[in-house]
Amino acid sequence: MQTLIALLRAVNVGGTGKLPMAELRAMADAAGLADVRTYIQSGNLVCRSSDPPETVKSSLEARLAAYAGKAVDVFVRSSQEIGQIIDTNPFADSDPKRLGVLFLDVPAEPAMVADLKGQKDERVVCGVREIYIHYPSGMGTSKLQLPNVPVATMRNLNTVRRLAEMAAGDA
Repeated sequence: MQTLIALLRAVNVGGTGKLPMAELRAMADAAGLADVRTYIQSGNLVCRSSDPPETVKSSLEARLAAYAGKAVDVFVRSSQEIGQIIDTNPFADSDPKRLGVLFLDVPAEPAMVADLKGQKDERVVCGVREIYIHYPSGMGTSKLQLPNVPVATMRNLNTVRRLAEMAAGDA
């Protein structure tokens, strides 16, 4: 079995997509995932599975769509991938609460970070299947838009690190 981290998009953010974490854990249990834990109220799940990440993603998305009555995107990474995301952070000297990791289901391409809108002092760098965004003036006041990015979900580096710590407890 491998440890996986599942990140839900647009859950419990800004009053949309309300999903109690107990419900998410119950869905994950029903999907056959083991050692299911959630972190904060924004759709972060750490679990173990012998299924490939794509199967876990599909299963969770189907259960979430049945629950919510609409599609809910899920981004799944192995604990090793999360570790690599932390290790290859191009803004390692930055305040982790001012660094967002935008998770994608496709490879990050330079074209995705071209034609940025509303950029002030933000720095943007492509990773493997993620885009790192440093917000020196803070995320809350940023007007940055990435019009070429497909569906994605963002977590700040503190959250990514905490998920990695939770996953490491499974090793």
